[in-house]
Amino acid sequence: MKTVKLYIKNMVCDRCIKVVREELQKLGYDIKSIELGKVEIIAPHQINKNELELSLAKAGFELLDDSNDKMINDIKSIIINQVHYSEDINQPKENLSQILEKEIRRDYSYISNLFSTVEGRTIENFIIQQKVEKVKELLKYGEMTINEIAFELNYSSPQYLSNQFKQVTGLRPSQFRNMLESGRKQLDKV
Repeated sequence: MKTVKLYIKNMVCDRCIKVVREELQKLGYDIKSIELGKVEIIAPHQINKNELELSLAKAGFELLDDSNDKMINDIKSIIINQVHYSEDINQPKENLSQILEKEIRRDYSYISNLFSTVEGRTIENFIIQQKVEKVKELLKYGEMTINEIAFELNYSSPQYLSNQFKQVTGLRPSQFRNMLESGRKQLDKV
């Protein structure tokens, strides 16, 4: 039996991992490891690539063959993990460009140019998008202040977070939070 590494596009959360695991198990593959964008399977028989691609496509995923696509997928997975799932609150924050260089094992300028060429946007834009989504999530919970969120996400200041949030969403974080709270109040009346 051989181990085969698969690279899968659009795996962005724990639910995606669950869905991909279920799809692969339906096809009879034993999973050695699974993480965002990557699955290692133990293949007791020849892999039916068409069947695998079709099954993943039905669930909204895509099997990647091209090495550049695989690298872009890795870059996205690393960023998503760092922004959404990193729990090293007491650790000094490492720059994402340094993390990418270390994980991808390529110079950041190469990584950045490849990402921009393939995606049509910069890594920085993707990071900002992910951070804004994380801010929205934290605002929905209502347990943290803007200052705490800014610190948590390694912003230089709450004002910088607020400006970036408004640039992406058209709203200040406080306006977004108020909008959520007014929606909850209306639901409470029902």
